[in-house]
This record gives sequence, C-alpha cells and structure tokens, in this order.
Amino acid sequence: MGVPFRQIVVYLDGSESSMTAIMYGIKLAKEHDAKLMAVYVINTRALSELVKAGIFVAIERDEYQKDLQQDADRYLRHAARLASQKEVDIETVKLEGAVHIVMKELLKTQKADLLVLGGITDIRSRREELASETDRMMRTSPCPVLVVRDDDDIWLEFEA
Repeated sequence: MGVPFRQIVVYLDGSESSMTAIMYGIKLAKEHDAKLMAVYVINTRALSELVKAGIFVAIERDEYQKDLQQDADRYLRHAARLASQKEVDIETVKLEGAVHIVMKELLKTQKADLLVLGGITDIRSRREELASETDRMMRTSPCPVLVVRDDDDIWLEFEA
C-alpha cells in the first residue's frame, strides 16, 4: 500500500476548530513525512449574495472583502508559525470563490491524499446543513476527509 499520505490539505476558516485541524494536520504531515498545505478560501459567492439581497451595498462589500483578505492572511501566517514550531514545511494558499467548488478543484489538482477539516458546528436546521461549507466539502471531496473534533487534548499534545 505504500505511504498512506503524501499530500495533506487542511482547510482553514478562522474558527477554533480549524486551528485544531491545522495542528492535527501538522502532526500527521510530520509522522508520514507528507507535504502539507493550508488553504483559506474567501467566500466571494456569499458576498455577492449579500449584495443581491440588499444586505450590503457594493462599497460595504469591498470593505468586508478587504477585512476577509486580512483575516485569511492572519490565519495562514498563524498556520505557518505552528508548522515552523514543529519543523514541518507548509505551503499556504489563499483563494476566492464558492468554497466547496474551489476546494474540490484544488484537491484534484494537488492530488491530495487527505483533506483535514475542523469539526462541524452545531447545525440547527436542514437549511443550515445544506449551506454548511464544511458539510459540502465532506460530501464532494475527491479524496478521504478527516474531521478533527475541537478537543483540548489535541492542543495539549501539540504544545508538548
């Protein structure tokens, strides 16, 4: 069967659970001597829908998108620092678009062996379940998916 994982991709969305996922991904990459990529996708599709619905005007959308760009940069820098602490090489990637579509394409082009996601937040309705980007990525991923629960043990083990 060979090496189980050669290319691990971790999706970051800024949530605490995605930070747990990057820690777990770093540990996996180190254990399997795999390449590691952290990806943050700015959901421009959602921004466009907010403008169409009249929730944002164009200028607000632009300001919000700038804030999202800065958030993406901050989380990707944090992922790089965490990987550096464990002496793991990491590639950080910032993309834009409909998250599940962009991620599916990236996973194919990178020939990813594993997608690591943070835990799914509590979903209160069927509509939220259908709208959940994490849920959509799990359903459409061309590679195996590992969902990491946001667990203090992972944080403690990472820091050890």
